[in-house]
Amino acid sequence: MISVLAVDDSASIRQAVKIALHPDCEVTGATDGADALALARERQFDLVITDLNMPVMDGLTMIRELRKLPAYAGIPILFLTTEDSGEVKQQAKAAGATGWLTKPFAADQLSRVVKKVLAR
Repeated sequence: MISVLAVDDSASIRQAVKIALHPDCEVTGATDGADALALARERQFDLVITDLNMPVMDGLTMIRELRKLPAYAGIPILFLTTEDSGEVKQQAKAAGATGWLTKPFAADQLSRVVKKVLAR
């Protein structure tokens, strides 16, 4: 089973990701980047889906830290956020993001993107 780490300070978004990817993926939730890094150091995930704006540690900082871990050097990381500026997207790509989805999102859209990035 595909293991996904969903990082968002909104419990409803984490739940929506879980529902959208069920039954193909096992989704573990994290409330911010620091929580996600702790989980990533404990176990290996096949995919990370993260928000950008979160308390404690934002998504860009989290991605930069994840990419320093050898186990996460090539793991797909998707942003799922309300941000849509070209500048922020460039920063995300430079940090190591694989792709970008804008909230609100459709479950089938998220599922298609996840399948696409995992097939690479």
